[in-house]
Amino acid sequence: MIKTYFFIKTDKRNSKGESPIYAKIELQGKTSTLSTGKYITKDRWDVTNKLKNTLRVTSEKNCKTTLNIIESKIESIYLELVKVNSNVTLNDIKNQLSGKKPKSTKIDIIKLFENHNNYFKRKFEAGERSKASLQKYNRAKGLLYNFISLKHRKTSFNVVDIDNTFVYELESFLKYESTFKSKIGINHNSVVKYFQCFKTVCNYGIKRNIISKNPFLSYDEKLIIKEAIFLTQDELHRIEKKTFSTERLNRVKDIFLFSCFTSYAPIDIKNLTKSNLIKDNDGDYWIKTNRAKTTIKSNVPLLPPVLKIIDKYSDLEGDKLLPNISNQKINEYLKEIADLCNIEKKLTHYVARHTFATTVTLGNGVAIENVSSMMGHTRITMTQHYAKVLDSNIKNDMKKPKSKYA
Repeated sequence: MIKTYFFIKTDKRNSKGESPIYAKIELQGKTSTLSTGKYITKDRWDVTNKLKNTLRVTSEKNCKTTLNIIESKIESIYLELVKVNSNVTLNDIKNQLSGKKPKSTKIDIIKLFENHNNYFKRKFEAGERSKASLQKYNRAKGLLYNFISLKHRKTSFNVVDIDNTFVYELESFLKYESTFKSKIGINHNSVVKYFQCFKTVCNYGIKRNIISKNPFLSYDEKLIIKEAIFLTQDELHRIEKKTFSTERLNRVKDIFLFSCFTSYAPIDIKNLTKSNLIKDNDGDYWIKTNRAKTTIKSNVPLLPPVLKIIDKYSDLEGDKLLPNISNQKINEYLKEIADLCNIEKKLTHYVARHTFATTVTLGNGVAIENVSSMMGHTRITMTQHYAKVLDSNIKNDMKKPKSKYA
């Protein structure tokens, strides 16, 4: 940690016989001095115990206030600089204190990423963010580092040197050259999401006065919205009525159906406990919690199929609401379930959420605002991405003009 001491140079005096007061900054065993611009006689410096005693002389009070401000500034500057670069030097601090522009090489995009991700990790450990989101930011940092290393032959890159050429060369690298698990290139939507990570990290830096502008704002590519895959009422009914010969498939079926009727993703289901099950004054049951991904409050009234599933596992040890099965195993077993139920669609937890948004809620007249709230979305446009307008809704609405033209 940085420390500041004040001393006077008795070998120097002004016309009033006063000696200049200097600040000595100590950091990691090294020291540096700077002038405070203040003067005091040696006698008064000694009598007041270096201005630490109670002061009665106005000029000495003002001098003490100035020294306190300098000490506070030095500590504040150090704390800001160390957020970006752990190897802060005394020159960096003195330059900042004197108003000189800090060296741009210290504002490294990879270091900024590391600071953001460490901050995000603490939020994950506190249960405020999901593990998947943390993995996404770590992956984004790795991709950016690979680009800088391979294309610029560097291990760091100054944020202020990131221009439009850098941005779109990075996009090209991610789409056509980046490799992961023997696969070359990343699809368009994933690239757009990684750039959202880059923007978020730079916004983090701006909010903390580490950088002054976001160099990734020039990237304006949008997600290509694909047709959402969801189960029809008939397909949902087929899975509900099917009883499998193995317990593992029956458990995965129950978790998948739970998601279809509540929109809860596996990470949210895994964290549910009996304390999340609430009975209101009307005797109706709700699940009340915050979504792991967005931390948004999400209260969902429970439909009869969900209550049956919860009741089925009421004897589980501990306070968990449902069995704990890894997401990898769920997706693996869902393929078997689809085959055994003669469903050609690839079943995933995304299909379950789409099914909740379309077949279970919007298809039955639930307002999109309420669907958005139950799904834990921060914006209604996110729900529109999930929610497909069903042909049955269009057909019902067209019955009104149809009667006029019969």
